Amino acid sequence: MSRPAPEPMQVVKQRRDAALTTLAGRVPYIRFLNITFDRRGDELTGVLNFDGKLIGNPLLPALHGGVTAAFLEVTSIITLSWSLLWEDVESGAISPEALPRLPKTIDFSVDYLRTGLPRDAYARSTVTRSGRRYASVRAEAWQDNHARPIASSNAHFLMPREG
Repeated sequence: MSRPAPEPMQVVKQRRDAALTTLAGRVPYIRFLNITFDRRGDELTGVLNFDGKLIGNPLLPALHGGVTAAFLEVTSIITLSWSLLWEDVESGAISPEALPRLPKTIDFSVDYLRTGLPRDAYARSTVTRSGRRYASVRAEAWQDNHARPIASSNAHFLMPREG
């Protein structure tokens, strides 16, 4: 009895990228803010690509606080969903077209730590608890230096029902 040959790595990478693109593409606001995701293995980094429409105070200029909060929330939701789908995407048990619904936000709090400058911003989220019905996620956003975050957040999400 022989084992089937493993899939070529390129096929697995294409399946991962297609699933992530489909997951993020389902939310029009992600496209409006021009948020993309950089995937390295199972770790995601959200990228808020700078655009002049994101400025809240043109005198400073500074990123709008609502944009910063939305960026952290979007990164948290996509990271949480990605962590739940990882095994199925890796095994090929789920196709990018058959992805489940996204978690719903229960509560979300943001700490604004410094002014967001008119340039790209990055964010990473950590799932601190993930159960059948409820999940907790922490996120942090920075611009030039990861050690100098511009904002951090804590969020709780209602998990989508299976089936």
